[in-house]
Amino acid sequence: MAGHSKWANIKHKKAAQDAKRGKVFTKIIKELMVAAKTGGSDPESNPRLRQAISTAKAANMPSDTISRNIQKGAGELEGVDYEEFSYEGFGPEGVAIMMDVMTDNKNRTVAEIRHLMTKFGGNLGENGSVSWMFEKLGQIIVESESTNEENLFNDALEAGADDFNREELDFVISTSPSLTAEIAENLEKKGYNIISSKVDMVPKNIIEVPENNSSKLINLMEKLEEHDDVQNIASNFQLTSHS
Repeated sequence: MAGHSKWANIKHKKAAQDAKRGKVFTKIIKELMVAAKTGGSDPESNPRLRQAISTAKAANMPSDTISRNIQKGAGELEGVDYEEFSYEGFGPEGVAIMMDVMTDNKNRTVAEIRHLMTKFGGNLGENGSVSWMFEKLGQIIVESESTNEENLFNDALEAGADDFNREELDFVISTSPSLTAEIAENLEKKGYNIISSKVDMVPKNIIEVPENNSSKLINLMEKLEEHDDVQNIASNFQLTSHS
């Protein structure tokens, strides 16, 4: 398949720390609200909301929290009005960066993101400056411990998945965005442990960045990832140990 950014693995290792800070739930709540706002509160007729609910369940979010924030997004309960935007640009080493943002104050958010990009040697670009380097794919991460690889491969293929890779300690299943929630639900019913299920921007090609020259880039990625308004971040680099 297309190159898969190792940043996903770095993010995965940070997930436990993020959960402690409530970052994971905050981002999922925003997605639930915006999905309900744009497509209504019925997941059967709103694929994006189905995906958001699937992501929330994979993160062990309580059902009443999920329901309450869907109602807020749909206007059935009072809540914050979030808007969504995409920003793109270049980091150190010419690395392409894409960000999905949800905010109740666009001017504040773009100023803060521009400041971070500049501080760590990057810059925001025009719309379209790097998006052509990525494709939107569903990415389902399945815990590999006690999972039979061949069975998972066959079950994922049968469910309609497009690709299957082993990455470090987990399996990554790629699919068309519209089928992501459905395939994740299908695999969960068969007893697989779904770590995450979401639509991501996956790089078509990878830039190799030497580890000994990556500190500014890693700092930038971590600061962007930690920003409250950045929902999702994608990049096209892989760290290498050789110089």
